[in-house]
Amino acid sequence: MALVGTQGLPGRVVVLGATGFVGRHVGVALEAAGHEVLAVARQAAKTPVSWRFCPMDLVKDGPAALTELIDAERPVAVVNAAGVAWSSEPGMMWVGNEVLVERLLVALDAAAWRPRLVHLGSVHEYAPQPAGVCLTEDSPTRPTTEYGQSKLLGTRAVLRSAAQGRTDAVVLRLSNVVGAGAPPSSLLGRVAQQLLARPAAGEPVTVQLAPLRSSRDFVDARDASEAVVAATRTPAVTGRVLNIGSGTSQHVRSMVDLLVAASDRTARLVEDTGSTVRPAAGGDWMCVDITAARALLDWSPRRDAEATVRDLWNAAKNAD
Repeated sequence: MALVGTQGLPGRVVVLGATGFVGRHVGVALEAAGHEVLAVARQAAKTPVSWRFCPMDLVKDGPAALTELIDAERPVAVVNAAGVAWSSEPGMMWVGNEVLVERLLVALDAAAWRPRLVHLGSVHEYAPQPAGVCLTEDSPTRPTTEYGQSKLLGTRAVLRSAAQGRTDAVVLRLSNVVGAGAPPSSLLGRVAQQLLARPAAGEPVTVQLAPLRSSRDFVDARDASEAVVAATRTPAVTGRVLNIGSGTSQHVRSMVDLLVAASDRTARLVEDTGSTVRPAAGGDWMCVDITAARALLDWSPRRDAEATVRDLWNAAKNAD
């Protein structure tokens, strides 16, 4: 197995899915907190030169290589930021969100070294709640989408392993993560992509979207990543699920308006049911209660919506 990089800092953390949207932010936050980042992903992608990189496909190649890596590197934690979000390819979400987690747990079981596991779940594992009712860790888990169902199976496997004493693990259920590098499959990632278009002189940019009728809990990717860092360092939360979000519900139209304003471009919004890029998650209102995370992780979100969309836009503009 090829490892790229020679930095030997103490407190290294293995980040699975480190080249993905959330994984990249997690790696940045871990490094800022003094950890060495050992990035693991199926294919090499641009990562900071200070990170080490190990190509690995847990699903295809099996867990043995990860077991070997853990025993050789002795990380203080493994963060599972890998997975498949909102794929239209049949079965891919189940493979990426359930089978991958099972392979990960087998690898941890076989390893002589015992790192903490921080598994990133999703608030889409919960059943939709009525407007005004915040999601707590005790809210019913009856997801209405294939994505939520597959993520829930992965979470249950992690919690089962922790309850059996096989794994020191905590699950962070993330709300709608937004920030630099947001993928075009996400609402604001798609808006940013369309705002980069160059229309005819004097004409507004056309932004075509599904109807903007829901409210969601949007959390800055940097805030969510700081919660991950806190979870790697808090022994008392083992075997627990903690919700990570902003603690507020924001109408999606207001988030789109903030992003258009950040772009400083004149835009014409066209709401069209044919432009939906992911299935409806069920329910028109979502807010996440983050009381437990505040108390147990000593963590709180620090960025407001304007700062979040500004970071997203600046990254999209600079990458164009």
